[in-house]
Amino acid sequence: MNPIFYGLLALLAWAPLPLGSNRVWAWAVLVVGCCLLSIAWLAGYALGRFTVSDAFRRARWVLAAGAVWLLYIGLQLVPLPAEWVRLLSPVGYEAHAVTAAAFGQPPTATLTISVDPHATRDFWFKSLAYGCMFCLTLLLADTRRRLELLLKTLVICGTLQALYASVMVLSGLEYGFLIKKYVGQGTATGTFINRNHLAGYLNLCLAMGIGLMIAKLGGEAVHTWRQRLRSIARLLLGEKTRLRIYLIVMVIGLVLTRSRMGNTAFFAGTFTAGAIALLLMRNAPRSTLFFLASIIALDILIVGSWFGVDQVAKRIQGTEVTTNIDNPLPSEHRDEVDREAMSYAKDFLLTGSGGGSFYVTFPAYSSSGILGFYDHAHNDYAQLLTETGIIGFALCALIVAMAAVQALQTLRRRNDPLMRGTAFGVTRAICWLAIHSAVDFNMQIPANALTMTVILALAWVAASVRAGESGSR
Repeated sequence: MNPIFYGLLALLAWAPLPLGSNRVWAWAVLVVGCCLLSIAWLAGYALGRFTVSDAFRRARWVLAAGAVWLLYIGLQLVPLPAEWVRLLSPVGYEAHAVTAAAFGQPPTATLTISVDPHATRDFWFKSLAYGCMFCLTLLLADTRRRLELLLKTLVICGTLQALYASVMVLSGLEYGFLIKKYVGQGTATGTFINRNHLAGYLNLCLAMGIGLMIAKLGGEAVHTWRQRLRSIARLLLGEKTRLRIYLIVMVIGLVLTRSRMGNTAFFAGTFTAGAIALLLMRNAPRSTLFFLASIIALDILIVGSWFGVDQVAKRIQGTEVTTNIDNPLPSEHRDEVDREAMSYAKDFLLTGSGGGSFYVTFPAYSSSGILGFYDHAHNDYAQLLTETGIIGFALCALIVAMAAVQALQTLRRRNDPLMRGTAFGVTRAICWLAIHSAVDFNMQIPANALTMTVILALAWVAASVRAGESGSR
């Protein structure tokens, strides 16, 4: 098998370990790794060892949108005549003037659209890494064997994260990534800092695990008692049972995060994606309906009752729309932050303030009632709009929408169980993203963003891999 494909799997497994790669050195490792793998593939292509996959050709329009995104973020870094910046971003022009005056510097003839070019440079490098990973997934996951191995890698990574997080909570050891936890004690965080980000990662792995389970449902017809016995033995000892156990372990970890929207988005996303899939899939086996129902019913009634889903429900019921003045916790100021972020977005409506610049721009808009420092908005939609404007927001929305359409078309047109299961997983992940992004910043965490990028690419892989392609090219 292609060693570059193994490198892709290794990078995908490594990403969540060092605090979700949400540290400079950690995301730098991801960027370097993605670029090195891409260079290795290009070298192999130049030598005639690799070919362009059908999925890569089919995804040409989304690849074009991704290239425009990189060019657009790069444009935020290019020094432009000051008058151009004044026309494109009047408030950004004023911010540059205030900064220059604060340091006693004279006005310059050229300015950048970004109010913080250093942060935007880092943002561009992360975007480049995600783009490379997207392309590598299209190019390398070009057979059934590789596709299934990639899905299993995500399931195993999610299971290990959930198992580790659960052991830490239930044992009271409370260690994160090689260090003792200093925040989030009493809740499952795994190797992440924030429980909501572990919940997001588990949602992504669960999405693909459920899709893989759907691909394995059904089977041969059973007529005699010997066939029934063999079928029961295979069920108890076979891969489907192990996979179902992995899913249960991940659900336990998700419940133990006590993440309100993480758990809400899991069940709402599963229900929504399941309803869509059952409507679109031709000749869907009855076992698919029973399995999706068991995910919701069995996991809530049995797993949830043992591991505290009632505590999650209490947190959801206790959530107030307005901030409690008597207990002004910064984490409960999300609604105020969202409102202030909308004022921020209006001032940078067209081009944004620059990728990654939220932390330096938002303090000018935060009211005195908002306590604490916010390096991210607790809303991926708001942060994307403030940093990249309508142009960047539309580009990202277009990329996700194209992946959703491709996944839905695969559900409707293909009969191959693995491809339909993969398409279901992509649909389920997009439903989670649409829900959870409204109240958190999972896509600002490199591990989650990288994993979501790979899942989006699988929409075209599921539409392109032929039924007979089981070996590696």
